[in-house]
Amino acid sequence: MLNYISYRVLQLIPLLIAISIIVFVIIQLPPGDFLTQYIAQMKQAGTALSESTVINLQQQYGLDKSLIIQYIFWMKNILLHGDLGRSFQWNQPVADVIGPRLALTVIISLISLVFVWVIAIPIGIYSATHQYSVLDYVFTFIGFIGLAMPGFLIALIIVYFIFAQTGVSITGLFSPQFVDAPWDMAKIMNMLPRLILPVVVIGMSGTASLVRITRGMLLDELSKQYVITARAKGVSEGRLLFKYPVRMAINPLISTIGWTLPALISGEAIISIVLNLQTTGPMLLKALMFQDIYLTGSFLLILSVMTVIGTLLSDILLAFVDPRIRFGGVEE
Repeated sequence: MLNYISYRVLQLIPLLIAISIIVFVIIQLPPGDFLTQYIAQMKQAGTALSESTVINLQQQYGLDKSLIIQYIFWMKNILLHGDLGRSFQWNQPVADVIGPRLALTVIISLISLVFVWVIAIPIGIYSATHQYSVLDYVFTFIGFIGLAMPGFLIALIIVYFIFAQTGVSITGLFSPQFVDAPWDMAKIMNMLPRLILPVVVIGMSGTASLVRITRGMLLDELSKQYVITARAKGVSEGRLLFKYPVRMAINPLISTIGWTLPALISGEAIISIVLNLQTTGPMLLKALMFQDIYLTGSFLLILSVMTVIGTLLSDILLAFVDPRIRFGGVEE
């Protein structure tokens, strides 16, 4: 196992370098840049910028350098100083722009993740062990609805229904008087009940999907010969179920860590916009629209790195859960 971990970690170095290059190229693909948009907006507002001002702005933002030099300076600052660059739109360091929203995004995503696991796994196990029962059909029906309806549509329906019935808007993570207030116990207590809606909405599709996966995997395991043999030998159903079949059926849950970690950072952008959540998703969308290259690039780079790390963790955990797995031909 140690040999495999070392082998995979060494593989990550060229992979992360390639990812950083691809990310930087992608954010440069749209025509123009933030400065071009800024100059156009100033002209529309009736303010013309002199050539010297434009040159100064180019130098300030580093846009007067070639793409290769921009990339080298960007990566050097990240690796040596932990500096992700400066956001053009906010005129602040990227870390300062992302930081305040990152904590809220991680909190919502972690609670949603726990919600999904706590609800989906028991339901999936019950549906598999009570196949074609009334509750199995009910859970299957609800699961199909959860998979078919996009989260933002569910959010819109819930928000409209509650507003139409009570006249109370439940969007946002805070009441208006707490939005810009410093963090204290009153602000936390104001936020807690408002977390319920985004957690439920974000978790619905994940719950429905995981129920179907757990049910299908467990049904497949329960039909295998070792289960039939164990039953014939008189092993109790409870011990038989949780000894091996459930253990094998949760493999997909572990394998999803690769995309779960970046989801903790990105959040559900469309749902966050609909519910007016102060998370990183809407900020990423706005950064893309304004071609804020360093803010956008930092987001994409962080998500890519988290995906790579999550995939590595998934592979390592699967080795402990399922001894049958052999990784990349690396022997113990």
